[in-house]
Amino acid sequence: MDVFGLNLFNSKEIMKVLFQLGHPAHFHLFKNVINSLKVNKHKIYILIKKKDILTDLLNEAELKYYNILPYGRKDNILCIMFGQIKQDLSVIKFCLKNKPDLLVGTSVAISHAGKLLKIPSINVNEDDAEIVPLYAKLAYPWANIILAPSVCSTGKWKYKTINYNSYHELSYLHPNVFVPNKKIVEKYINPNTTYFLIRFSKLSAHHDQGVKGINYDTALKIISILKNYGKIYITSERRIEPNFEKYRIAINPLDIHHVMAFSQLFIGDSQTMAAESGVLGVPFIRFNDFVGKIGYLNELEENYKLGFGIKPSSSDLLVNKVKELLELKDRKQIYIDRKNKMLKEKIDLSKFIVWFIENYPASISIMKINPDYQYNFR
Repeated sequence: MDVFGLNLFNSKEIMKVLFQLGHPAHFHLFKNVINSLKVNKHKIYILIKKKDILTDLLNEAELKYYNILPYGRKDNILCIMFGQIKQDLSVIKFCLKNKPDLLVGTSVAISHAGKLLKIPSINVNEDDAEIVPLYAKLAYPWANIILAPSVCSTGKWKYKTINYNSYHELSYLHPNVFVPNKKIVEKYINPNTTYFLIRFSKLSAHHDQGVKGINYDTALKIISILKNYGKIYITSERRIEPNFEKYRIAINPLDIHHVMAFSQLFIGDSQTMAAESGVLGVPFIRFNDFVGKIGYLNELEENYKLGFGIKPSSSDLLVNKVKELLELKDRKQIYIDRKNKMLKEKIDLSKFIVWFIENYPASISIMKINPDYQYNFR
């Protein structure tokens, strides 16, 4: 295909592309992109820092990686500063040795290393700059390009932002790449029963400081309602009270989205899992202090009505919303219809990122001249 005089497929010779992953969510974001690029014979390097289950996900997916911060770090200013210096030096050293053509990730280090070594860097992020100000100040000034959802604010760096009409979650949960599988769910739960998922996050990252989520009393109220309608399963990053342990379920992280897809309702203080539920057509209730502040979640909640954001100061509203959803007639079909409306308007993000990388830097000009070109990637 030729657009604006440019051959848009295989226009780039075989490339060496370095991805830096700093969080399990980044594995999901890039896994299909990485696999597609590998199929197209590009050389891929994956750099990571130790974070929760990230190494487990990569090992199970049989993706080779290099751990540049094996001991992780604490989320305080001093540790972040020294950890960042270590990461920068490690990425620079790796690039000098392996000479990648392009750096990609949700990472401060690739922006710094790319600027110093004159290697183009693409920073892929969905959090508004106002929500992650430290990250934005450290990463965005040095990145060549920022890829972000159309509803995401990148602040004063908008001039170097390419917006796309999608969500990170649609890079791995779009119907083109993900089909819920009952056989996988059967390893944990009978998918034909009525069940609900509750998620407790740590909320311990630097940008989470002072943020409240679901506390013990609120969880108790939710469970007392849900148990009359179906089974309850809790997944948690943090320690939970002994009387909640009977609800805890251990699910392989590679299987969690299948389990989520067949649930009737998701309640949690996790941003990502709320969005994942929404794009799967499962009604969600997000309960934390970020409500109203994050563009892509606001859109899922307000435009597509796939879920609800409720602040911790309104626990009574949470209880009422749970009851309202449980009593909603034809709830499942209503949310399937809302999901389908959203999918008609959004693109398959993994396809778009593969195209953007393989055609870089021509892809920048194409998107600036004709932003609607992205709708070829549905």
